[in-house]
Amino acid sequence: MSAATATAHATPTDDARIPLRGHLRHTGALIRRNLLWIRKDPESMADALLMPVVFTLLFVFVFGGSIGQALGGGQDRYVQYVIPGMIAMMSMTMSQGVGTGFSQDFNSGVMDRFRSLPIGRGSVLFAKISVELLRMLFATAVLMVVAVAVGFEINNWGGLLATVALSATFASSIMWIFLTLGVIMKNAQSVQAMGFLVLFPLQFGSSIFAPTTSMPGWLQAFTDYNPLSTLADAARGLMVGGPVAHDLWVTLAWSVAITAVMAPVAIHKFRTKN
Repeated sequence: MSAATATAHATPTDDARIPLRGHLRHTGALIRRNLLWIRKDPESMADALLMPVVFTLLFVFVFGGSIGQALGGGQDRYVQYVIPGMIAMMSMTMSQGVGTGFSQDFNSGVMDRFRSLPIGRGSVLFAKISVELLRMLFATAVLMVVAVAVGFEINNWGGLLATVALSATFASSIMWIFLTLGVIMKNAQSVQAMGFLVLFPLQFGSSIFAPTTSMPGWLQAFTDYNPLSTLADAARGLMVGGPVAHDLWVTLAWSVAITAVMAPVAIHKFRTKN
């Protein structure tokens, strides 16, 4: 039996022997390690800094006039519509980074080192998710700065904070999918390509950028079950007013269901990968 296989078989027992306090301590240490890595490589934050700027300016100034008129206003009306949706988009887009980073750590040998140490295996995954959530919050903060600059009015700070919390909850569930991809895919490029195939239809087949009423019937049926649509609609209700309860509970239900299914899969794949 190889050392890697032996480690994989020993993992469940090792995890069971580590108390909760130990898991929390290990997670905290790994979060600090990942943050120090970002500090040494600030270019890794380029996507969190530039993506919200580029997407906000692109959609507001390219599509804002025409879609704003369809909404019964102009560019200012579209700004109020699209910014809550873009917070929802950030939750999905930034989640992809946890999978590519995880894959890179495997290919560089870092994960082999982690799995040889007497630490909780789940701590490695929770630390990755925690740091990626911090990156998402940073991207959201940048998005809101640009949003205010292009005319978005923050009339409900409580609603904004609730939207960020809801987006972070949904993002944490999606990250388990990308963590699984990071384990089973051969390299970061494959994770990125697969992520693009998942993200593109979910983002544009939703109510993030435009109302769904003008879409074909079959596409509207898809958007009705698309969790990004319910997240975006809940965000609009919280931030600019409108119905909230149904979209809020549906989004939370999606988050719980995705986490319940994918978290055990990601942890199992990580423990048994050799």
